[in-house]
Amino acid sequence: MNFVLSYSLYDKNKTSRKYWHCFREHSHTYVTEYLQWNKEKRTTILIVCCTPQVMVNGLPGKMSSEVLKVVLERGLDIVPYSLTAESQPDLLFRLQQINHCPNITLLKPSQRDSEIKKIVRDYPRLIAVDYTHPDAVNSNALFYQTYQIPFVMGTTGGDREQLIQSTLQSNTYAVIAPNMGKQIVALQTMLDKMAQSFPHLFQNYRLQVTESHQQNKPDTSGTAKEIIQSFVKMGAHFDVNTNLRMIRSPKEQQEELKIPTEYLSGHAFHTYRLTSPDNSVEIAFQHNVLGRNIYAQGTVDAVVFLWNKIQHKESKKLYNMMDVLME
Repeated sequence: MNFVLSYSLYDKNKTSRKYWHCFREHSHTYVTEYLQWNKEKRTTILIVCCTPQVMVNGLPGKMSSEVLKVVLERGLDIVPYSLTAESQPDLLFRLQQINHCPNITLLKPSQRDSEIKKIVRDYPRLIAVDYTHPDAVNSNALFYQTYQIPFVMGTTGGDREQLIQSTLQSNTYAVIAPNMGKQIVALQTMLDKMAQSFPHLFQNYRLQVTESHQQNKPDTSGTAKEIIQSFVKMGAHFDVNTNLRMIRSPKEQQEELKIPTEYLSGHAFHTYRLTSPDNSVEIAFQHNVLGRNIYAQGTVDAVVFLWNKIQHKESKKLYNMMDVLME
């Protein structure tokens, strides 16, 4: 078994059970020396144990809570603070179903500037994950950029062009994507490549989109917006006022889409239907998701991806989930 000095994450699948146990017991240290017996001689091996410290913002929201759960399951360190809404009445949050979840202090917009310098000092390997509200996307991004906090932006909405430009100008490491589900990102990537290779494939076809999400999701799906653009690049006709149907009524979701009651508060059902001008051809693409775990798993993958980029001091600093998927 050989260990080398590495600035990327260790791989527990390539580490023996004995030394992985040592890793876990010393997970808060940067460098730890262990002795390895190698037949007749004893060799000193140097293990770099350096993992990101994750600040999950948007608690006590359901998406951010799911991400927090996955971060804890993956064994990454949690920063016990979270940005929250000004109207949030509680000051502390804890996942009751996980015993080792720490108490997390919730910071309102009026409090965060006075606290962030201490947080950055105490948690030098900080990466922020944002699942807040569409109205807060740009102001939160500016906050991360101002304090040079690497971030994964999973919140949809906001001014996306401004979000991208401000991140590039600030030279802040970030993963920004409207969908963190890797399988759905693969579908987006495929359609984007189709648009590049077959720009007239659906010329004059009519695109009709139906998307259903939980009742409290106020904005149009960011995933739907991106996929719509791919079909438009292939020549399809789409009018957002007449060809997009957003379903937010639980009654419609149950009666029409047959969504189970327990998933009314967390689902994503999308159908993209293309019809030829003479109505003789109809082609449909569909992706239906119950729950939030697929997005939380992809989000934590994005955190690990970004951490590796930071450790390798990559010159490119802005990424999307297609980059995560390709790597």
